[in-house]
Amino acid sequence: MFDRELEVAVRAARAAGAIVRQYYEGGVAVDYKDSARDNPVTAADTQADACIREAVRGAFPQDGWLSEETADSHERLTRRRVWIVDPLDGTKEFVQHIPELCVCIGLVEDGAAVLGVSFNPITDELFAGARGVGLTLNGAAARTSTTADLRQARILASRSEDKRGEWDAFKPHLRVELTGSVAYKLALIAAGRGDGTFSLTPKHEWDICAGTALIQAGGGRITDCDGQPLRFNRERPLLPGLIATNAPLYEPIRALIAEVAPR
Repeated sequence: MFDRELEVAVRAARAAGAIVRQYYEGGVAVDYKDSARDNPVTAADTQADACIREAVRGAFPQDGWLSEETADSHERLTRRRVWIVDPLDGTKEFVQHIPELCVCIGLVEDGAAVLGVSFNPITDELFAGARGVGLTLNGAAARTSTTADLRQARILASRSEDKRGEWDAFKPHLRVELTGSVAYKLALIAAGRGDGTFSLTPKHEWDICAGTALIQAGGGRITDCDGQPLRFNRERPLLPGLIATNAPLYEPIRALIAEVAPR
């Protein structure tokens, strides 16, 4: 059903990934989007964005477009299909040479994430999936894990959130593994290389769109923290927190959040 879209997205992700890897190995100047210097941006971000935009919009000119590194236009709100892109999720890790980052390309139809490609060009892991197609990791079929015991689960947590103390209340109850890039976390969980994650902090659509499609294609569950489906292509592309897990752990994690989360 999405064969051509997947082909274009995979090709674009690999081309953008080559740009990211070149800068990762050779170095790049860092700028910041805010005065707090908490939101870095590099030439790798902007050049990877241009690369993806040319490939995807060239192949599907009638579709809408939303990217972290492209000026937003509300014209996308009139489109049934919208590509939602983060050309480099994990710029903080990129700058620190931590190989936990992703080129992310997602496709939305009528607000639902239906296709995702996430590529880590440093580890050469390419996750691709779509509704009705299933999930692959480097071309081989993949699925979410079957871990059902929350005490044994590998819960992937944000380094930034951990630094702010947002995981402190959960650590007595969970085996937490700090992992950069929310998109990379979602991809790992989709392919069974982690069991779950959650965040009580709002996320931009481009951070989680591709990963949402991957989780669903791999047989997992992903919702906001109230258990509602994630809807994309909103006027303000900021979503509330999320829960993303394999199927057996979803309800236990929701219950733990309700019990432990600070109010």
